[in-house]
Amino acid sequence: MSGEDRNGSDDGWGRSPGTGDGQGPGPAGFTDPAAQQRHWESLSSQYPSNDGSVPPPVSGPELPPQAAGAASREPQRRFSTPAVAALVLAVGVAASAVTAGVINQTGDDSTPVTSLNQSSSSDRGNTPVSAPDPGTVESVAQNVLPSVVSIQVATREGGAEGSGSIISQDGLILTNNHVVAGAEGGNAQMSVTTNDGRQLEAEVVATDPQTDLAVVKASGADDLQPIAIGDSDGLRVGETVIAVGSPLGLSSTVTTGIVSAMNRPVQAGGEGGGEASLIDAIQTDAAINPGNSGGALVNLRGELVGIPSVIATLGGQMGGESGSIGLGFAIPSNQAEDTAQQLIDNGRATHPVIGARVNTGAESRVRGAEIVSVSDGGPAADAGIRDGDVVTKVGDRIVDSGVSLIAAIRSHNVGDEVTLTVTDGNGGNEREVGVTLSESDAG
Repeated sequence: MSGEDRNGSDDGWGRSPGTGDGQGPGPAGFTDPAAQQRHWESLSSQYPSNDGSVPPPVSGPELPPQAAGAASREPQRRFSTPAVAALVLAVGVAASAVTAGVINQTGDDSTPVTSLNQSSSSDRGNTPVSAPDPGTVESVAQNVLPSVVSIQVATREGGAEGSGSIISQDGLILTNNHVVAGAEGGNAQMSVTTNDGRQLEAEVVATDPQTDLAVVKASGADDLQPIAIGDSDGLRVGETVIAVGSPLGLSSTVTTGIVSAMNRPVQAGGEGGGEASLIDAIQTDAAINPGNSGGALVNLRGELVGIPSVIATLGGQMGGESGSIGLGFAIPSNQAEDTAQQLIDNGRATHPVIGARVNTGAESRVRGAEIVSVSDGGPAADAGIRDGDVVTKVGDRIVDSGVSLIAAIRSHNVGDEVTLTVTDGNGGNEREVGVTLSESDAG
C-alpha cells in the first residue's frame, strides 16, 4: 500500500474504520458472527512477580477472529547467525509395588500352588528399552523435544513464559512476537531453558508484530539441536500433528491431534495494547494452552510445520482464562521460515500487498472482499481492479471476506504474481486478473 493509501485514515493501521489493505487486520470485529461468542487469546503464560505463588491466569485480548507420504521441501534450510516465576506442579506419586506372590486356592494342603511369573527387580532393571518405532508419537517426541525451549521474560511488573524452536546450533530461536515483545530494547530479563535443563541468557534479535513472529538469540551454547523445517504447504486436513511446548510453564509437554482446517484467517491482538497481527493459520485440535506460544507443531516426520500462536475460547465464563477447547491455531512453517530469515538477515520483514483497501467489517453486503479504494499506480490499479469490485478467489482459494483476502495475500511473498478472481459489486462481470504483489510501506 502506498503512503497515500493511509492518509486521512482514523485507526492505527492507517485506514478508516472497517477497512484493510492487505497490510494488517482491520478493527475489532471478525467476519464470522459466531466470533461474538468466543475469544481469541494469545498463548504466552503471564503472571505477576510479587509473591511466588502459582500465577493467576490472565485473559487474553478479545478478538473477532502431508499427506502421509508428501515430500518435504529440499534441502531443509538452516538459519545463519548475522529470557521469573514458574508454575510448579506438585505431583504425589503413588508407588505400586508388585511382589512376586503365591496364590493359594481354598482347600486342603494338597491344593496346587500357582506362582505369578514375574522377573525379580534386579532382572527388570537390566531389561533393555527398545527404541520407538519410526513415525510414532513416541519417536517424534524423542527427536523433537531437544529442539524446543521454554522462554522466560521477567519485568518489574511481572513476566511471561512461552516456548520457542531452536533454528541454529549457536542459539537462534524462533518464537512469537507476543512472547518476547516486553524484552525488546533490553527492557526485561530474558532467558531460555533447554530440554536438558540448561538456562541461558537471551536477547531479542528482531521482531515482526504483523505476523507475530520473532527471533531471539541464546548465549553460551554452540551445541543446540536445530529443529527440522517441514513444508506446511504439504499439510492435509486430517493429518496427525504434535504440539510441543511449555503450557502453563510445564516444559517439554507433548500433545497430539490432527490438522482440523487450513488457511484459517485468525486475527490476534497485540500484548498490552501492542500491534495486532493477522495469521493465515493452521487449525488443530491438539491441546494448545497459554505457554505453548512460539513452540512447535510438527508432523510425524518430526518436521516443524507450524508455530502455535492463538487459541479460541468461549470467553472464560468462570472469570479466568480458558484453556484448550480443541481450537488452536498455528502460523504455517513456510511463512515462519521466510520471515525468520528476513529478520536474521535484515532486522525486518517485508509484507506483500495488492495496493487496495478492503472492507473488513462484518457489515459487508457481499460474499468476498469488497474493494473500498484502489491506490493509483499500485498492483490492483495496474490489473484494472476498481473501487467497488469484489475479490472472490486468490488462485484456487475461496475468499469470503476482507480479512480472508488479507490472510491469503499474506501467505505469499513480495514479488509473487497471483491470480485474482474479481466481480463487480453486483456479482457480475467475473474475470481473472494477474497481480504482482508489492511491498507494504509499513515494512
